[in-house]
Amino acid sequence: QVQLVESGGGLVQPGGSLRLSCAASRSIVSFGAINWYRQAPGKQRDLVATITSDGSTNYADSVKGRFTISKDNAKNTVYLQMNSLKPEDTAVYYCNTKSRYGFFDYWGQGTQVTVSS
Repeated sequence: QVQLVESGGGLVQPGGSLRLSCAASRSIVSFGAINWYRQAPGKQRDLVATITSDGSTNYADSVKGRFTISKDNAKNTVYLQMNSLKPEDTAVYYCNTKSRYGFFDYWGQGTQVTVSS
């Protein structure tokens, strides 16, 4: 089992930057992938970015070139650096991973990001 805790959300103006953190309760090196999702009110939860155990990354087209996912294995933490933020990025952001064999999904509690003047 693992617990995931997101932090770093807040209010930022358009064009600004924010860095989100996802802290895990134990080592993250054994997980095949860790993901960031986001969900706006009344909308579905969408995959934003993925980082694999070997450090490979992938991004949704809507954030490509603006967001960067990274990890620090020693700190059991995954980050999402968000630059050039737009109002459309406003959402609750969640980190996610799967248990061994994919039997369980693990989710953090979410952190609110609001992009507004």
